[in-house]
Amino acid sequence: MLHIRSTVFNVLFYLNLILQMLFWTPVYFLLPRKKAWFVPKFWAASSLWLQKIVTGAHSEISGLEHLPDGPCIIAPKHQSFWDTIAFLPHIPDALYILKRELMWIPFFGWYVAKMRMIPINRGSRTKALKQAVKSARILMQEKRQLIIYPEGTRRPPGAEPAYKYGIVELYAQLNVPVVPVAHAAGLFWPRRKFLRHPGIIRARFLPPIEPGLPREEFQKRLVQDTEAACDEMLVEAATANNPPPLPETARRRLTELGVLKSAATET
Repeated sequence: MLHIRSTVFNVLFYLNLILQMLFWTPVYFLLPRKKAWFVPKFWAASSLWLQKIVTGAHSEISGLEHLPDGPCIIAPKHQSFWDTIAFLPHIPDALYILKRELMWIPFFGWYVAKMRMIPINRGSRTKALKQAVKSARILMQEKRQLIIYPEGTRRPPGAEPAYKYGIVELYAQLNVPVVPVAHAAGLFWPRRKFLRHPGIIRARFLPPIEPGLPREEFQKRLVQDTEAACDEMLVEAATANNPPPLPETARRRLTELGVLKSAATET
């Protein structure tokens, strides 16, 4: 049954994306940019609804009161495709940094261009970071919320943190609050996996880190705050009545936290 539900959801997910792009195109490109946000937000919300109905995975997001009224940086943990769409309906005017190659995809690239994102050439990290800072400084004058994944790429639940320097430089240069976001979505919508597991996917927006901290202090606090909250959610998911399958990284971390017994202890 799990395989059937996962298959149905994956088909409906991409079908939903294609059909909505085609259906909303005339409206989307005629509306002013901010009002056109209705379209991608509706698609994201409908995708989460499909996930709930088909796979039995409910999405619960808390801590939205921590989002500042003005511009800020939102820094979610990156484990799954889920965390690229789940927060979109709750963010007033999201701003993403993305690979410029994505802009070349028909329809998708046109939709992204409408929203004035920040495409970068990832060939040179130094140049890409400078370009991102320069563009973000201009676009965030419109009180937008920059979403950046501190680890850069999706990592499995419980994996050792691997935070990149990019967010540190953005924090220092843009002088806006950073709102960490913790979750354990990779347990339910795993990266590079076909199956979608039932359960409750919880995410939490944490209290913002105000601007002005030294770079090292900011990075330390970002990692500590995010990882501590992610550990809580990992434990909560693993000890639920019907827990999702645990990857090796999650089992290792739960053992370190004393939730699971190590093989040596068991023997």
